[in-house]
Amino acid sequence: MPPLPAFVRCSAWGLARCLAAAVVFGITAAPALAQTKTVRVSFQASESGFDPPRISDVVSVAVAASLFDAPLTYDLLARPVALKPNTAALPEVSDNYTRFVFRIKPGIYFSDHPAFKGQPRELTAADYVYSVKRYYDPATRSPTLFHYESAGLLGLSELRKKALDSRQPFDYDADVPGIRALDRYRFEVRTAQPAPRLPYVFATAALSGALAREVVEAHPPDQMVPPVGTGPFRLASWTRSSRIVLERNPVYKHGVHDEQAAEDDAPGRALANQFRGRSLPMVDRVEIAIIEETQPRWLAFLNQELDLLWVPPEFISQAAPNGAVAPNLARRGVQMRQYVIPITRHVYFNIDHPMVGGLQPERVALRRALSLAYDTEREIRLMRYGQMVPAQSLVPPGVSGYDPKLKSEMAEHNPARAKALLDLYGYTDRNGDGWRDQPDGSPLVLELTTEPTQLARSWQGMWKRSLDAIGVKINFRVGAWPENIKASRAGKLMMWTTGWSAALPDGNYFMELLYSGNKGQANASRFALPAFDDIHRRQRSLPDGPERDALIQQGMKLALAYMPYKASGHDIQTWLMQPRVLGYVPHPFIRDFWRHVDIAPEAAIP
Repeated sequence: MPPLPAFVRCSAWGLARCLAAAVVFGITAAPALAQTKTVRVSFQASESGFDPPRISDVVSVAVAASLFDAPLTYDLLARPVALKPNTAALPEVSDNYTRFVFRIKPGIYFSDHPAFKGQPRELTAADYVYSVKRYYDPATRSPTLFHYESAGLLGLSELRKKALDSRQPFDYDADVPGIRALDRYRFEVRTAQPAPRLPYVFATAALSGALAREVVEAHPPDQMVPPVGTGPFRLASWTRSSRIVLERNPVYKHGVHDEQAAEDDAPGRALANQFRGRSLPMVDRVEIAIIEETQPRWLAFLNQELDLLWVPPEFISQAAPNGAVAPNLARRGVQMRQYVIPITRHVYFNIDHPMVGGLQPERVALRRALSLAYDTEREIRLMRYGQMVPAQSLVPPGVSGYDPKLKSEMAEHNPARAKALLDLYGYTDRNGDGWRDQPDGSPLVLELTTEPTQLARSWQGMWKRSLDAIGVKINFRVGAWPENIKASRAGKLMMWTTGWSAALPDGNYFMELLYSGNKGQANASRFALPAFDDIHRRQRSLPDGPERDALIQQGMKLALAYMPYKASGHDIQTWLMQPRVLGYVPHPFIRDFWRHVDIAPEAAIP
């Protein structure tokens, strides 16, 4: 019997995960694997599925980006970030950013599926029209519909309302001006108000990836659609919450490395010259391990069972002491990349919840007191090991509207002020048990939802320590990530430790967290304030610039005042790459980063 491949070794994962991997991959002869360029990566959270309109978690979004094609994509090296063609040319824009015409490249094909009856299936404009309409179908229950509704695609919200009111199936064949095919290779998008950043939505596969209607209709509507797309990879095997394997899509022909680095980016220009003209993807296979705990991920990299690793913060001193690759790793040729990513870690308060919700002064005071009590600096130092910068608002670096000069209450730790606020608004210990009660005398017992991970347990400790100091009792509800997402969308959670990662280089993405029209979608807090909604509607119609930035910042000040979210910080990502990995460059909005990397032959590794 030939030896098991490296990714099945038990040293990092333990016997159960090892046996699961062996079942998924089987026993493959070593010579066959040696001929295949394979990149091995890991994620710390589980996936929910790969049907673009139904997903929003990081893992599912990253994988979907490899399976499905959005019309546009991002230039890997351009900074600030820039769009470039993918399956379509950059759109023709007219009528003050309310009309966009996309022209699809002929000769792009879907990977095979029985619904195609053995015939090649070409990508057409009608596929994008159908795929966008799926976001509006009530049966899809898309958590990311807000991207389109905020732009106001003409007639589509009305079509959705008709289906909801009549309880009839969504009419995919209805001709609406919001999106329609002009011919086989052109489709038009029209919006009710200017939407200058709408092309970014069409550069993200999880928001606009093309599906074939016959594949969707061949499967039950209450299940995730099979991932049959035109992307660079196809799904080879999948063990839920454990392992995902992608293999090169043999019919994918339209990807090429033609990135454009800035004049002052010498490393970027060297990389662009090295790979220019190479067909994408450059690897044949991607093996993705879901390893929730940090130590097994770190050990897997040290054992060379992973090729790239986002270093768990608690191992940063071993990986990159003083900001440089550790000597023992440097001697092996390990490389490092580090940057602040556009993500905001936060806890939200459910504004519809009778205990922590509401816009009455005493409820606002409670949330602000809880925010002041929480020790963000301690989280950064002990939980994040310095791999996070404190958040002054929900808007992170790297998106429009971010204010690097802002210093706010969001990052303030002030237990004395928190106690004074609670005392002022009647949150006192009325029965002498040592815990504060509500102003009406009923118990004040908070419930914070987390996941069953070591990081989440640390977060529980942070919150308990912080709230014990001001006399507020807190309990914890632990659930798996997919379960928590469902409960959150249904408004059943009081508080949840989660985060929001920018899918677009746009501060509007974080304004959407607070817009009342997004309750149950992006707006997990279910916050609703007419003054904020007005600011939100005004800013999203403006082109990027100082006027728009000022409105976003004004909206964030309202969020600070009412505190539906307690933001703690923005992650610093430190990536390590094995010496055989070539061409990796972190990009905040290219989630399937393996698309652009190559694997060096063994002889080329120092």
